[in-house]
Order: sequence, then structure tokens, then C-alpha cells
Amino acid sequence: MIRVPSPAKLNLFLHITGRRPDGYHELQTIFQLINLYDWLEFEQSADDAIQIEGLASVDQEHNLIYRAVQMLRPHAKTPCGLSIHIEKNIPMGAGLGGGSSNAATTLIVVNQLWQCGLSTGQLAELGLKLGADVPIFVHGLNAWAEGIGEHLTFIDLDQKKFIVLKPDCFISTQQLFSQKMLTRDTKPSKFCAYQQTPSDFGNNFEPVARSLYPEVDAAMQYLDQFGVAKLTGTGACVFIEVTDELNISDILVNAPCKAYLVDSLQESPLRQFKVQ
Repeated sequence: MIRVPSPAKLNLFLHITGRRPDGYHELQTIFQLINLYDWLEFEQSADDAIQIEGLASVDQEHNLIYRAVQMLRPHAKTPCGLSIHIEKNIPMGAGLGGGSSNAATTLIVVNQLWQCGLSTGQLAELGLKLGADVPIFVHGLNAWAEGIGEHLTFIDLDQKKFIVLKPDCFISTQQLFSQKMLTRDTKPSKFCAYQQTPSDFGNNFEPVARSLYPEVDAAMQYLDQFGVAKLTGTGACVFIEVTDELNISDILVNAPCKAYLVDSLQESPLRQFKVQ
């Protein structure tokens, strides 16, 4: 049996810089990997069946893990059945990329198990068909991202800790995108500008999420007492960077919802993964 971690991410900012003719939005963001992990276990079986345990709430045909496996079948030299169990620690619908990370982890592991022989770049191209966030987890490096999130420039980020809150609500990304008040024309910027004044870079979805979801607003008001609270992705999670003067334990204990203390990652542990 193979047991591997599947990391989460934060969007350190998220700007919508335009809208394409096909309806997709042009974005700029920074993906920061963090050490909040789901765990996936892969066990080979003699039959041809793909069984997934631990995600009963998701229909198998729509399950990104299942879809990732099926994408690799045409490339498999040694296909076999798989029993995949997921230990879910990354909250769903939270803007932390859990589903995308699970899909990327599956692509990386099954590519080796089935001896597909695909490169990281080829896996990222397949992953993009599953979701715009999947390639960042396939590459496993922090990145400045543009386009719909698929144009990646890998960057070095300082080691940091973050406090992350998960408000008790499930945000509809489609609902946020449909709001007329959503800013869609933020001026494009550069990573060097972010490095100089990161506080100038927010999340265009934040005002909309706070307006539609009181739980998000309450979590941000709470964290704003201790730093600059930010929304990750399209939410629902919000976070602050930890500074030396903060009483971390008090902030976690008194938080109005589920709270996490996480460390940033320089790279995903999956970058070192090899089937033994």
C-alpha cells in the first residue's frame, strides 16, 4: 500500500484582470502551498475496478480522483485495479484546493504505478482539464499564476506561518462570479510590485463573499484584529500571516469557527515521490 500527502494552498491575493470571449475570467494570483494535508492511500488489486473510499458525498463520476485515474488509462503500460482511500483533513468548498490537490496526487502516483511515462508537464496538461488549480499541485511549487490560473511562474517565498479560519458555510463559486458588484478589471501587476507592497494586493471576491455570507464577514472581522485578513480563492476560508507579537493559542481558542495553524511549504512533498 502507498500512502501519500496531498497538500492545500492559499491564494496570497487574487485579482480578476479581464474577461475572455469564451466567458472565462483572466486572473492573477500567488499560490502558496501549506502543510495542511489530505492523505491518499493506493492499493493495487487483481481486478480492473477503481474503488474510492472516504468521499461518499461525491458521486464517483464527478469525483476528481476517479476522473484523474481514467485520464491515465490510455497511457498505462501496466494497468491494474486500484483501491483508493482518502483521509480528508482539508475542508471542502474552502478555497484551499483540496479536490484539485487530490486529483494532482492521483495523477502523480498512478502515472508511476501504471508506468504511463508521462512528464510533469504532460501531467499538468491533463490536470488542467480537471480544474485550473490542478497544475500547481502537479508541479508542487509556489507560483505567480495568470490566465485562468494555468500560466505559472515559479517563485521563492519566505517561510511563514498562517492562521486559517473555516467559516461554517459552503460558498458557491458560480454565485460569486455572477454578482454585478464583482470587480473584473483590476489592473495587471507584477510579482516585484507584490514583493514591495503585498498589503496592496487583495482578493476581488472578498467584498462579495462578505456581503453574501455573514459567516465569512464574521471570520474576517475577527482576524482583522490581529493582522490583514484575506480570503483564499473564492472562499470560504480566510487567513492572516502570523507575526511575532501574536498570541497564537488565544487566537485559535477564541476563533468563531474551525481554526488551523499552518506552515508555508517551499515545495510539495510529492516532488520527491517515487514508487518503491
